[in-house]
Amino acid sequence: MEIRRAAQAGTLESCDAAVTVEPLGPGAPAALEVIVEGGDRRFEPRVRAAALAALAELGVAAAKVTVRDRSALDCTVRARVLAACLRAAGEEAAKPAAAPWEALR
Repeated sequence: MEIRRAAQAGTLESCDAAVTVEPLGPGAPAALEVIVEGGDRRFEPRVRAAALAALAELGVAAAKVTVRDRSALDCTVRARVLAACLRAAGEEAAKPAAAPWEALR
């Protein structure tokens, strides 16, 4: 999936995460940059792993992802990353049948 524009999903409420997905700048090498802000530092590796797993499911190979964690569960982080990626790729305006549902497990 190609990230075409910046998009976000989630809130800064307790037990949630605000996720922003942005395309990399022109000429930048294809890479995933995941930044985790806020939350408990002990859980940062788990939040990063949940975000990377969601990105892998959609086949996103190049993007800057910022997760503003407010003690969200792994499933919440995953859902926010998936929603932000679909919006950033322009999939939210497509018919539901056009979204890559087979990639979402």
